[in-house]
Amino acid sequence: MTELFQTEQNPTYSFVIPVYNEEEVLPELYRRMRALMDQLDGSSEAVLVDDGSRDNSYPLMLELYALDPRFKVVHFSRNFGKEVAVSAGLDLATGDAVVLLDADLQDPPELAIEMAARWREGYDMVYAKRDRRMNETWFKRQSSRLFYRTLRRISDVDVPLDVGDFRLVDRRALDAFRSMRERNRYVRGMFGWIGFKQIGVSYVRPGRFAGTTKWPLSKLVRLAFDGIISFSTAPLRMVLQIGFLVSIFSFVAGIGAIVIKLSGMYAISGWASITVLMSFIGGVQLTVLGVVGEYVGRIYDEVKQRPLYLVRELHGFGALDRAPNQLFTQLAQRRSEESAESRRMAP
Repeated sequence: MTELFQTEQNPTYSFVIPVYNEEEVLPELYRRMRALMDQLDGSSEAVLVDDGSRDNSYPLMLELYALDPRFKVVHFSRNFGKEVAVSAGLDLATGDAVVLLDADLQDPPELAIEMAARWREGYDMVYAKRDRRMNETWFKRQSSRLFYRTLRRISDVDVPLDVGDFRLVDRRALDAFRSMRERNRYVRGMFGWIGFKQIGVSYVRPGRFAGTTKWPLSKLVRLAFDGIISFSTAPLRMVLQIGFLVSIFSFVAGIGAIVIKLSGMYAISGWASITVLMSFIGGVQLTVLGVVGEYVGRIYDEVKQRPLYLVRELHGFGALDRAPNQLFTQLAQRRSEESAESRRMAP
């Protein structure tokens, strides 16, 4: 099996780009990425991860690979979500520095040149900080602002404000990230958790080059919820406090009812007030059960030990292209370890 892991000389830069229904953007992405890769001071590769696209994205990605073998392709068996697609690309990236960016060109690839300059100054991670967002609604800007500040306040993880997934990661930091194999993933929080020496570069985030957003409000809310649940126990503490307050309220109300009864005072009877109170307490109980259930469900996901993703096809990864799917994660891990070993042995 040794020949399965033999690789070509490792590139200096890897670009990890998750793709989902981006057929309108891919030709322009290819043009700009190829121009960027030709400018860099070392060899490079682009790892395109097709996250179960339903349009013509995957055939277009194969065409890009045929035009330039530096554009390698990962094709999932189904849609696993962006966070998992990012993780798969990072598993397979072999560069000394790995740049993570979106396919919609809202993350300008050319900023990687400035990131690489800061990386060569000794930083392990260089993230892109959004000074402004073009063509986004007031509600989306403000809700994003509120979420990042809330997450930073209630968690122990230092997540930079107004920063997405767009960043350059040194191999040392990437290896630390890849050791985290939890199923419910919030990538930008995980990068904050590992620490290392980090710095930001500012940019103005443009609107999408073409197509429509793949992040409706429901997905954004779910991502925010994942971030909070994954990196904070504050929701559990909050429901504990709410339960305590409701208990005190119920106790005081009970004492009041006894006092009224014993004193012979006139008490207003009626089902409406009782129904409202019971509905309130029942709602609190269901909320508590829901929050606790969310944490328990995540424990259940972890103990099943299913793979993070399943790959249908690989193109451009040498012998890994023929690897059995059930061994894919192990093979990718071994491939990365041998890449690191070859760097240490290089003069």
